[in-house]
Amino acid sequence: MPDPATDTPVIRIRDLHKSYGQLEVLKGVDLTAPRGHVVSLIGSSGSGKSTLLRCCNLLEDSQQGDIEFEGEAVRWRGAGLNRHPADRAQVTRMRTNLSMVFQQFNLWSHMTILQNVMEAPVTVLRRDPAQVEAAARGYLAKVGIADKADAWPAQLSGGQQQRAAIARALCMEPRALLFDEPTSALDPELEQEVVKVIKALADEGRTMILVTHDMKLAADVSDHVVFLHRGKIEEEGPPDRLFGNPQTDRLRGFLSATTA
Repeated sequence: MPDPATDTPVIRIRDLHKSYGQLEVLKGVDLTAPRGHVVSLIGSSGSGKSTLLRCCNLLEDSQQGDIEFEGEAVRWRGAGLNRHPADRAQVTRMRTNLSMVFQQFNLWSHMTILQNVMEAPVTVLRRDPAQVEAAARGYLAKVGIADKADAWPAQLSGGQQQRAAIARALCMEPRALLFDEPTSALDPELEQEVVKVIKALADEGRTMILVTHDMKLAADVSDHVVFLHRGKIEEEGPPDRLFGNPQTDRLRGFLSATTA
């Protein structure tokens, strides 16, 4: 018998529309992130990838459509540009289970790396500081910077700072990780440090949604790839088909431009 607890997707989005004033950025997007799967969002700049990710995490309000987290639908009030979540406690609860890693590392400069990783579990989740510290040190070891626990962010390279940001996301023990172009601010050598960590997390079976410009990373770690074009899903499917046998001219053109 199927287990509803494991069969229910972590995130499900149906017919999502998002506008900034008169500019419609998402035009009816569906997205499903099953438990233990990696979904990558690819597409040109301005296609709506990062906006879709921020709508997943309720950092952006959408104007139409449904968002579900583990089968629970976000409750809304108002309509159109006046639509907002109706229950702030629900938003907080959902958001604490969806840890986001941004393009910019967003580490607090006045805190050590260990303090950065511990801050949210202690202050937001009210967890025991001693237990959080043990977990935080474990996650710093997982991403390969256990020796940087007492360093300040400014003392770390960009790749090390991004790995610290990933450790901070992991320390929340979320149901899913959301990555918004996690390597695009790094030079190629430092980028590979972060790619290695993301691949290891994928191998662990973590649920992830990944916005990336790195087609090799998307091909290597994804169970499902979504190609967005001008706010709509142009093509989607398993990575071997999307990258090996694209069906649309737009995806073929995009892939040839990114690999040229």
